[in-house]
Amino acid sequence: MINEVLIPILELFANLIITVVIVQFVLGLLISFNVVSFHNQFVSALWTALNAILDPILAPIKRRLPNTGGIDFSPIVLILLINVALIILSYVGRQVG
Repeated sequence: MINEVLIPILELFANLIITVVIVQFVLGLLISFNVVSFHNQFVSALWTALNAILDPILAPIKRRLPNTGGIDFSPIVLILLINVALIILSYVGRQVG
């Protein structure tokens, strides 16, 4: 049961979070290189929504990482942690289910 129902749902949720992290990263690059601007209402609303979704997840990771200057490695760490959790869950699901 756990292997057939719960793990695919968790994988879907994890893939959604990874997609949001990637969209935030790309939008951040576009903003920093002045391709898009905060003066655009859609860009501003999207950036605010993405930060509202990801800040509670990324904040504990940012606190634990050393200061690296202007580079934020917390999204990479989050994606790695999600993938490790999925690997562990699929292994446990195969053993239990």
